[in-house]
Amino acid sequence: MTPRLYIAPEDSQPTLAEGLTLSLPEGAARHVQVLRLQPGSALRLFDGSGGEWCAEVQAMGKREVHVIVGAHELVSRELPAEVTLAMGVPANERMDTLVEKAAELGVTHIQPLLCERSVVRLEGERAAKRVAHWQAVAIAACEQSGRTRVPMVQAMQSLKAWVQTQTQAHVPPMQKALTGEGSGSQQLVHRGVLSLRQAQWVSDWLQAGRCAAGGHPSSPAEHWMFLSGPEGGLSEAEEDLALRAGWSPVSLGARVLRADTAPMTVMGLVSALYPPS
Repeated sequence: MTPRLYIAPEDSQPTLAEGLTLSLPEGAARHVQVLRLQPGSALRLFDGSGGEWCAEVQAMGKREVHVIVGAHELVSRELPAEVTLAMGVPANERMDTLVEKAAELGVTHIQPLLCERSVVRLEGERAAKRVAHWQAVAIAACEQSGRTRVPMVQAMQSLKAWVQTQTQAHVPPMQKALTGEGSGSQQLVHRGVLSLRQAQWVSDWLQAGRCAAGGHPSSPAEHWMFLSGPEGGLSEAEEDLALRAGWSPVSLGARVLRADTAPMTVMGLVSALYPPS
């Protein structure tokens, strides 16, 4: 398998173009050296803007690696819908695995949350460093899995603050999109909170959402958002807050799943419903 490397755009501007001679950034150069590639070895590069570029190693130094960028290919391995996972950060290294697998399965946004029952409590510089680490984990997962866009790991927030920013007052998101209120370019947003209460089975909820989108000839792109708790789950007050903000309670069944298992189950169901193009 030809190695794939992510080249971050500079100042939100693309850095890749056919015919460009490029000095790889430190991390990518180290990866090429670990693989013991040689001049003439093939690479594939992507910058998250869509598609990928063929490339070839031109020269190897002790610390620098120069490549020649070839043709751009319009390949896409992304889900046709956006997916946001918002979750209380699990303890130990489970968040790393969760970010990695979610990225492989096509997540678009990851929102780490500080909840009432959170064991991991990160703030300030420590939180920023962990978010940067999780973003690097997501990039590596995209390099391995063939994705052409990189999910964004958002800054840590409290659950209460984040839910409040997501609330669209008075009109439920799905109704607002389907009735055409507001901007015509709005997405059809589905918000589900993973609940241990009596709730709709998540697969049925996903199917119902798809039917709602398909029943409207001009429905915009869909965005699925899932809210999940840390170890011990969301508190009753946190779940009530989400429900009052218009989130739908959805169930993964009678078994109690770990904080890192529940979001992955959801991502598997969404991936099955929306196979990558």
